[in-house]
Amino acid sequence: MKVLIQRVSHASVVVEGQTIGAIDKGLLLFVGIEKTDSTETLERMANKVLAYRVFSDDEGKMNLNVQQIGGGVLSISQFTLAADTQKGLRPSFSCAAPPAEAQALYDKFVNLLKAKHSPIATGEFAADMKVSLLNDGPVTFMLTM
Repeated sequence: MKVLIQRVSHASVVVEGQTIGAIDKGLLLFVGIEKTDSTETLERMANKVLAYRVFSDDEGKMNLNVQQIGGGVLSISQFTLAADTQKGLRPSFSCAAPPAEAQALYDKFVNLLKAKHSPIATGEFAADMKVSLLNDGPVTFMLTM
């Protein structure tokens, strides 16, 4: 599992001209589900995302997590994060979970986030999405499990 997290001032996702998810200050997640991912992987990643300290405290140090600042989370499924780019000039998606399995795991991941934090917004699995964001920092990290 790979999750690219970005600290944002705001972010939104549009599908077919309609905004289907939006947050103000918080985290934008791009989530890649791989063949080897399990429910345990999802639980560990959800906990890590919510506890990851990327927001500044009163002294300007990254000591606060999204829950501590009352921020939002916008989660976007992105199978391209599971790409193998080691060889050639075209990515291979052999490590990505098959679509039906990936959607089930992604939905579980989102539900784990929702059980522990609010607000959680999402895109639409496998849709052509237009994601807009104002990256704060920029602060971007790749989390892997």
